[in-house]
Amino acid sequence: MRTPFVAIASIVLVLGAAVLVSAAPKDQAPLPATTKIIFLHHSTGEVSWNGGVADWFAAFNQSHGTRYLIEERAFPSGDTYPWENYPYDYWNIWVKHAGSSVYRGEPTLEMLSKTYQLVVFKHCFPVSGIEPDGTPAYSVPEKTIANYKLQYTALKTKLRSFPNVRFVVWTGAALIEAETTPEQADRAKRFFDWVKNTWDEPGDNIYVWDFFALETNGGKYFLSAYCAGDSHPNEAFAARVAPLFCQRLVDVIGGKGDTTSITGTAR
Repeated sequence: MRTPFVAIASIVLVLGAAVLVSAAPKDQAPLPATTKIIFLHHSTGEVSWNGGVADWFAAFNQSHGTRYLIEERAFPSGDTYPWENYPYDYWNIWVKHAGSSVYRGEPTLEMLSKTYQLVVFKHCFPVSGIEPDGTPAYSVPEKTIANYKLQYTALKTKLRSFPNVRFVVWTGAALIEAETTPEQADRAKRFFDWVKNTWDEPGDNIYVWDFFALETNGGKYFLSAYCAGDSHPNEAFAARVAPLFCQRLVDVIGGKGDTTSITGTAR
């Protein structure tokens, strides 16, 4: 005869398993075959783009009967807004100065969402030069984990307010060992682990492409074999990861952003 304790424990285990099953990520409805994509980037993104992104999509469209259109632009442009694309800057343009008109020459999400069904954005490698926490605040550009988390949390709320648009954010570009410190590298890895494991949640319209993991092979420094002498990627690395980037975007468009690899590699 089973004791009451064993019976209760069994019920708890069964209920726990049911919760785990119900919480499993699910596929979503695909976006249209005419989906328009905008890729917002700076120099690291440009190198990656030149690794063959446009050609990959042209070949994919031809073989799959789709008409995905991917465009790219520098964001922020560095004209009337500084050449800075860190968490503070996306918060500043898209959250603090949201609206139907440009802010210092840069398009808001209200504007981008009228044209594009998939918005892809990233940070260039100085984002990984993270300093120790001070007093956390949304409205300061200092690169700290505490500030980044506040800005990312506000960004998530803003991105979710556009349910008909999907968003892909790159985990940040890493720094080579010669251009950072062990402490900064630790903080960068810790923050981008938080982005992909905690900030990113299944079931919404926000997805991650884990560029940091590809650059570091799971470590905390951008590997010298992949770099162009500084913290920019070399052409060979760009050519290797560009198809992974494209596959990640296609997975997200196809409704499989929560059930496929966040690096774009096959499972």
